[in-house]
Amino acid sequence: MSLTHAPRIAILIPCHNEATTIAAVVQDFRRALPGAAVYVFDNRSTDDTAAAARAAGAQVHPVTQLGKGHVVRRMFADVEADIYVMADGDGTYEAAAAPRLVEKLQAEGLDMVVGSRESEEAGAYRSGHRMGNALLSRAVGLLFGDSFTDTLSGYRVLSRRYVKSFPANASGFETETELTVHALQLRMPVAEVPTHYRARPDGSASKLNTWSDGWRVLLTIVGLYKSERPLAFYSLGFVLCAVLSLVLAVPVFAVYFRTGLVPRIPTAMLCTGLVLLGVILLGCGLVLDTVTRGRREAKRLAYLAIPGPARRE
Repeated sequence: MSLTHAPRIAILIPCHNEATTIAAVVQDFRRALPGAAVYVFDNRSTDDTAAAARAAGAQVHPVTQLGKGHVVRRMFADVEADIYVMADGDGTYEAAAAPRLVEKLQAEGLDMVVGSRESEEAGAYRSGHRMGNALLSRAVGLLFGDSFTDTLSGYRVLSRRYVKSFPANASGFETETELTVHALQLRMPVAEVPTHYRARPDGSASKLNTWSDGWRVLLTIVGLYKSERPLAFYSLGFVLCAVLSLVLAVPVFAVYFRTGLVPRIPTAMLCTGLVLLGVILLGCGLVLDTVTRGRREAKRLAYLAIPGPARRE
Protein backbone atom coordinates (compact mmCIF):
# COMPACT_ATOMS: atom_id res chain seq x y z
CA MET A 1 0.00 0.00 0.00
CA SER A 2 1.49 3.34 -0.98
CA LEU A 3 1.32 6.47 1.10
CA THR A 4 -1.47 8.88 0.18
CA HIS A 5 -0.17 11.61 2.48
CA ALA A 6 2.89 12.35 4.52
CA PRO A 7 2.57 10.77 7.98
CA ARG A 8 2.41 13.01 11.01
CA ILE A 9 5.54 12.37 13.05
CA ALA A 10 5.78 13.34 16.70
CA ILE A 11 9.06 13.36 18.62
CA LEU A 12 8.44 12.66 22.30
CA ILE A 13 11.19 13.61 24.73
CA PRO A 14 10.71 12.85 28.44
CA CYS A 15 13.11 14.77 30.68
CA HIS A 16 13.85 15.78 34.24
CA ASN A 17 16.48 18.43 35.04
CA GLU A 18 18.14 18.31 31.60
CA ALA A 19 18.68 22.04 31.06
CA THR A 20 22.28 21.44 29.92
CA THR A 21 21.30 19.05 27.13
CA ILE A 22 17.66 19.54 26.14
CA ALA A 23 18.19 22.41 23.67
CA ALA A 24 20.78 20.45 21.70
CA VAL A 25 18.58 17.32 21.74
CA VAL A 26 15.58 19.23 20.40
CA GLN A 27 17.67 20.89 17.69
CA ASP A 28 19.28 17.58 16.65
CA PHE A 29 15.92 15.86 16.23
CA ARG A 30 14.46 18.83 14.38
CA ARG A 31 17.35 18.62 11.91
CA ALA A 32 16.98 14.86 11.57
CA LEU A 33 13.20 15.00 11.03
CA PRO A 34 12.41 18.53 9.79
CA GLY A 35 8.68 18.00 9.38
CA ALA A 36 8.11 16.47 12.80
CA ALA A 37 6.57 18.16 15.82
CA VAL A 38 8.76 18.04 18.93
CA TYR A 39 7.14 17.58 22.33
CA VAL A 40 9.11 17.83 25.55
CA PHE A 41 7.40 16.42 28.63
CA ASP A 42 9.00 18.04 31.64
CA ASN A 43 8.80 15.82 34.71
CA ARG A 44 8.98 18.31 37.61
CA SER A 45 12.33 19.80 36.65
CA THR A 46 13.79 22.28 39.13
CA ASP A 47 16.15 23.92 36.64
CA ASP A 48 15.56 25.76 33.32
CA THR A 49 14.71 22.63 31.31
CA ALA A 50 11.27 23.87 30.22
CA ALA A 51 12.53 27.31 29.16
CA ALA A 52 15.48 25.85 27.24
CA ALA A 53 13.24 23.37 25.42
CA ARG A 54 10.71 26.04 24.52
CA ALA A 55 13.46 28.34 23.22
CA ALA A 56 14.75 25.50 21.03
CA GLY A 57 11.35 25.17 19.35
CA ALA A 58 9.66 22.36 21.30
CA GLN A 59 6.17 22.26 22.73
CA VAL A 60 6.55 21.77 26.48
CA HIS A 61 4.07 19.79 28.57
CA PRO A 62 4.49 19.55 32.37
CA VAL A 63 3.96 16.19 34.11
CA THR A 64 3.54 16.53 37.86
CA GLN A 65 3.72 12.84 38.82
CA LEU A 66 7.41 11.96 39.20
CA GLY A 67 8.57 8.90 37.24
CA LYS A 68 9.19 8.04 33.61
CA GLY A 69 6.22 5.68 33.47
CA HIS A 70 3.88 8.56 34.35
CA VAL A 71 5.50 10.66 31.63
CA VAL A 72 5.03 7.93 29.00
CA ARG A 73 1.36 7.59 29.99
CA ARG A 74 0.80 11.31 29.47
CA MET A 75 2.77 11.44 26.21
CA PHE A 76 0.80 8.60 24.66
CA ALA A 77 -2.53 10.02 25.84
CA ASP A 78 -2.00 13.66 24.84
CA VAL A 79 -0.14 13.57 21.51
CA GLU A 80 -1.86 12.71 18.22
CA ALA A 81 0.33 11.49 15.36
CA ASP A 82 0.82 8.60 12.93
CA ILE A 83 4.38 7.80 13.97
CA TYR A 84 5.97 8.46 17.36
CA VAL A 85 9.71 8.81 17.98
CA MET A 86 10.58 8.53 21.66
CA ALA A 87 14.03 9.38 23.06
CA ASP A 88 15.36 10.69 26.36
CA GLY A 89 16.47 14.28 26.69
CA ASP A 90 19.94 13.53 28.08
CA GLY A 91 21.77 13.71 24.76
CA THR A 92 22.89 10.06 24.72
CA TYR A 93 20.76 8.84 21.80
CA GLU A 94 21.71 9.31 18.15
CA ALA A 95 19.16 11.73 16.66
CA ALA A 96 20.63 11.21 13.17
CA ALA A 97 19.42 7.59 13.27
CA ALA A 98 15.76 8.64 13.60
CA PRO A 99 15.04 8.78 9.82
CA ARG A 100 16.48 5.27 9.45
CA LEU A 101 14.24 3.92 12.21
CA VAL A 102 11.17 5.68 10.82
CA GLU A 103 11.93 4.39 7.33
CA LYS A 104 12.16 0.82 8.60
CA LEU A 105 8.85 1.12 10.43
CA GLN A 106 7.16 2.43 7.28
CA ALA A 107 8.84 0.13 4.78
CA GLU A 108 8.04 -3.06 6.72
CA GLY A 109 4.71 -2.03 8.23
CA LEU A 110 6.01 -2.45 11.79
CA ASP A 111 4.51 -1.31 15.07
CA MET A 112 7.75 -0.80 16.99
CA VAL A 113 11.41 -0.32 16.09
CA VAL A 114 13.84 -0.35 19.00
CA GLY A 115 17.09 1.58 18.68
CA SER A 116 19.46 -0.84 20.41
CA ARG A 117 22.40 0.92 22.03
CA GLU A 118 25.93 0.28 20.82
CA SER A 119 28.90 2.19 22.17
CA GLU A 120 32.65 1.90 22.55
CA GLU A 121 32.78 4.84 24.94
CA ALA A 122 33.68 3.79 28.45
CA GLY A 123 31.51 6.53 29.95
CA ALA A 124 28.37 5.58 28.02
CA TYR A 125 27.46 2.78 30.42
CA ARG A 126 28.06 2.97 34.15
CA SER A 127 29.56 -0.08 35.85
CA GLY A 128 27.03 -2.89 35.95
CA HIS A 129 24.54 -1.30 33.54
CA ARG A 130 25.67 -3.25 30.47
CA MET A 131 25.63 -6.61 32.27
CA GLY A 132 22.34 -5.83 34.02
CA ASN A 133 20.71 -4.86 30.74
CA ALA A 134 21.89 -8.09 29.10
CA LEU A 135 20.63 -10.25 31.98
CA LEU A 136 17.24 -8.54 32.13
CA SER A 137 16.85 -8.74 28.34
CA ARG A 138 17.58 -12.46 28.48
CA ALA A 139 15.06 -12.88 31.29
CA VAL A 140 12.36 -11.23 29.15
CA GLY A 141 13.30 -13.46 26.22
CA LEU A 142 13.16 -16.57 28.41
CA LEU A 143 9.76 -15.78 29.90
CA PHE A 144 7.99 -14.19 26.92
CA GLY A 145 9.67 -15.73 23.88
CA ASP A 146 11.43 -13.66 21.23
CA SER A 147 12.85 -10.48 22.67
CA PHE A 148 15.40 -7.77 21.95
CA THR A 149 19.07 -7.51 22.78
CA ASP A 150 18.36 -4.14 24.43
CA THR A 151 15.04 -4.40 26.23
CA LEU A 152 15.72 -1.28 28.31
CA SER A 153 16.47 1.09 25.43
CA GLY A 154 14.57 4.36 25.65
CA TYR A 155 14.96 5.02 21.91
CA ARG A 156 11.90 3.69 20.08
CA VAL A 157 9.79 4.45 17.02
CA LEU A 158 6.16 3.44 17.45
CA SER A 159 3.05 3.24 15.31
CA ARG A 160 -0.17 4.95 16.30
CA ARG A 161 -1.96 1.65 16.86
CA TYR A 162 0.78 0.61 19.29
CA VAL A 163 0.69 3.87 21.24
CA LYS A 164 -3.08 4.03 21.54
CA SER A 165 -3.42 0.40 22.66
CA PHE A 166 -0.63 0.52 25.25
CA PRO A 167 -2.06 0.37 28.84
CA ALA A 168 0.98 2.11 30.48
CA ASN A 169 0.76 0.76 34.02
CA ALA A 170 4.38 1.34 35.08
CA SER A 171 5.45 4.40 37.04
CA GLY A 172 9.25 4.48 36.68
CA PHE A 173 12.10 3.24 34.50
CA GLU A 174 10.48 -0.20 34.25
CA THR A 175 8.20 1.27 31.57
CA GLU A 176 10.66 0.13 28.84
CA THR A 177 10.13 -3.49 29.93
CA GLU A 178 6.38 -2.98 29.80
CA LEU A 179 6.69 -1.52 26.28
CA THR A 180 8.57 -4.61 25.13
CA VAL A 181 6.24 -7.15 26.74
CA HIS A 182 3.15 -5.42 25.32
CA ALA A 183 4.47 -5.90 21.78
CA LEU A 184 5.52 -9.51 22.41
CA GLN A 185 2.23 -10.54 24.00
CA LEU A 186 0.15 -9.13 21.13
CA ARG A 187 2.62 -10.58 18.61
CA MET A 188 3.11 -7.22 16.93
CA PRO A 189 5.58 -6.89 14.04
CA VAL A 190 8.70 -5.36 15.56
CA ALA A 191 12.38 -4.87 14.76
CA GLU A 192 15.63 -3.75 16.34
CA VAL A 193 18.16 -1.42 14.71
CA PRO A 194 21.62 -0.72 16.17
CA THR A 195 22.23 2.95 17.03
CA HIS A 196 25.17 4.77 18.52
CA TYR A 197 24.93 5.50 22.24
CA ARG A 198 26.97 8.42 23.56
CA ALA A 199 28.29 9.21 27.00
CA ARG A 200 26.37 11.87 28.89
CA PRO A 201 27.61 15.43 28.35
CA ASP A 202 29.32 17.22 31.22
CA GLY A 203 26.79 18.52 33.71
CA SER A 204 24.22 15.78 32.99
CA ALA A 205 23.72 13.04 35.59
CA SER A 206 21.87 9.76 35.19
CA LYS A 207 18.68 9.34 37.22
CA LEU A 208 18.94 5.55 36.96
CA ASN A 209 20.10 3.71 40.08
CA THR A 210 21.83 0.45 39.16
CA TRP A 211 20.53 -1.65 42.04
CA SER A 212 17.18 -0.17 43.05
CA ASP A 213 15.95 0.43 39.49
CA GLY A 214 17.37 -2.92 38.35
CA TRP A 215 15.48 -4.63 41.15
CA ARG A 216 12.28 -2.77 40.18
CA VAL A 217 12.69 -3.88 36.56
CA LEU A 218 13.20 -7.49 37.68
CA LEU A 219 10.07 -7.33 39.85
CA THR A 220 8.20 -5.84 36.89
CA ILE A 221 9.27 -8.76 34.70
CA VAL A 222 8.04 -11.23 37.33
CA GLY A 223 4.79 -9.27 37.77
CA LEU A 224 4.18 -9.16 34.03
CA TYR A 225 4.87 -12.90 33.80
CA LYS A 226 2.31 -13.52 36.57
CA SER A 227 -0.33 -11.30 34.95
CA GLU A 228 0.29 -12.25 31.31
CA ARG A 229 1.06 -15.97 31.76
CA PRO A 230 -0.68 -16.94 35.00
CA LEU A 231 -1.03 -20.65 34.20
CA ALA A 232 2.72 -21.06 33.74
CA PHE A 233 3.45 -18.90 36.80
CA TYR A 234 1.11 -20.73 39.20
CA SER A 235 2.06 -24.11 37.73
CA LEU A 236 5.57 -23.44 39.02
CA GLY A 237 4.09 -23.11 42.51
CA PHE A 238 2.13 -26.33 42.03
CA VAL A 239 5.25 -28.24 40.94
CA LEU A 240 7.27 -26.82 43.84
CA CYS A 241 4.62 -27.84 46.38
CA ALA A 242 4.25 -31.30 44.84
CA VAL A 243 7.99 -31.98 44.78
CA LEU A 244 8.48 -30.73 48.35
CA SER A 245 5.55 -32.84 49.52
CA LEU A 246 6.97 -35.96 47.87
CA VAL A 247 10.40 -35.38 49.40
CA LEU A 248 8.93 -34.99 52.87
CA ALA A 249 6.61 -37.98 52.38
CA VAL A 250 9.40 -40.48 51.54
CA PRO A 251 10.46 -41.20 55.17
CA VAL A 252 6.79 -41.26 56.25
CA PHE A 253 5.96 -43.97 53.71
CA ALA A 254 9.20 -45.82 54.47
CA VAL A 255 8.22 -46.13 58.15
CA TYR A 256 4.64 -47.05 57.24
CA PHE A 257 5.64 -49.86 54.87
CA ARG A 258 8.10 -51.22 57.42
CA THR A 259 5.95 -51.02 60.56
CA GLY A 260 2.42 -50.23 59.43
CA LEU A 261 2.46 -47.11 61.63
CA VAL A 262 2.51 -43.38 60.88
CA PRO A 263 4.50 -41.86 63.75
CA ARG A 264 5.28 -38.59 61.95
CA ILE A 265 1.80 -37.10 62.02
CA PRO A 266 2.95 -33.45 61.68
CA THR A 267 5.04 -34.32 58.62
CA ALA A 268 2.13 -36.22 57.10
CA MET A 269 -0.18 -33.26 57.70
CA LEU A 270 2.40 -30.90 56.19
CA CYS A 271 2.61 -33.07 53.07
CA THR A 272 -1.18 -33.07 52.76
CA GLY A 273 -1.27 -29.29 53.18
CA LEU A 274 1.39 -28.81 50.53
CA VAL A 275 -0.53 -30.95 48.06
CA LEU A 276 -3.72 -28.99 48.73
CA LEU A 277 -1.86 -25.69 48.36
CA GLY A 278 -0.41 -26.87 45.05
CA VAL A 279 -3.85 -27.84 43.77
CA ILE A 280 -5.22 -24.44 44.81
CA LEU A 281 -2.37 -22.67 42.99
CA LEU A 282 -3.01 -24.74 39.87
CA GLY A 283 -6.73 -23.91 40.06
CA CYS A 284 -5.89 -20.20 40.40
CA GLY A 285 -3.67 -20.47 37.35
CA LEU A 286 -6.41 -22.09 35.28
CA VAL A 287 -9.00 -19.48 36.27
CA LEU A 288 -6.67 -16.52 35.77
CA ASP A 289 -5.48 -17.92 32.44
CA THR A 290 -9.07 -17.70 31.17
CA VAL A 291 -9.33 -14.12 32.46
CA THR A 292 -5.99 -13.21 30.86
CA ARG A 293 -7.08 -14.61 27.50
CA GLY A 294 -10.11 -12.31 27.65
CA ARG A 295 -7.92 -9.32 28.55
CA ARG A 296 -5.52 -10.13 25.74
CA GLU A 297 -8.37 -10.41 23.25
CA ALA A 298 -9.72 -7.04 24.41
CA LYS A 299 -6.29 -5.43 23.94
CA ARG A 300 -5.99 -7.07 20.55
CA LEU A 301 -9.37 -5.70 19.48
CA ALA A 302 -8.37 -2.22 20.71
CA TYR A 303 -5.17 -2.56 18.68
CA LEU A 304 -7.06 -3.69 15.55
CA ALA A 305 -9.60 -0.87 15.90
CA ILE A 306 -6.87 1.64 14.99
CA PRO A 307 -5.78 1.79 11.32
CA GLY A 308 -2.41 0.20 10.72
CA PRO A 309 0.67 2.12 9.58
CA ALA A 310 0.70 2.96 5.88
CA ARG A 311 3.38 0.85 4.27
CA ARG A 312 5.81 2.55 1.95
CA GLU A 313 6.57 0.52 -1.17
